[in-house]
Amino acid sequence: MATILFYEKPGCANNARQKHLLLEAGHELIVRNLLETRWTAEDLRAFFGERPVSEWFNRAAPRVKSGEVVPEALGEQEALALMLEDPLLIRRPLMQVGERREAGFDTQRVHDWIGLAPSTGETANLEQCRRAEHCPTPAVKHSV
Repeated sequence: MATILFYEKPGCANNARQKHLLLEAGHELIVRNLLETRWTAEDLRAFFGERPVSEWFNRAAPRVKSGEVVPEALGEQEALALMLEDPLLIRRPLMQVGERREAGFDTQRVHDWIGLAPSTGETANLEQCRRAEHCPTPAVKHSV
């Protein structure tokens, strides 16, 4: 199993559910606050790989939902500058295992990368904000 550096928005119900699935699969989590991390453009960029800029964004972010920020209209440098200024724009979670980094939690992609428990019973979209109560999460290692 993997040790995963997991950047979350504290209190996010989806991040809680994502962490639960990873822990259920036997992974160890080192959890960090995405909003309080001091990012550089280079460090942040590494999480997005070959994905188009439009897929780097948290679609539930207030500035995206209001239309103030239109991810499809942005280039790499402008997108990174906006995210450094407003980390709520960053698609989450950000995860790192070894040198590989990923943004978002597509269940199949995560399973193919590091493995998830075979019968989690989780079929909901784990990236779409449901504005639900914070789900209880098993104990995880938090660091600053």
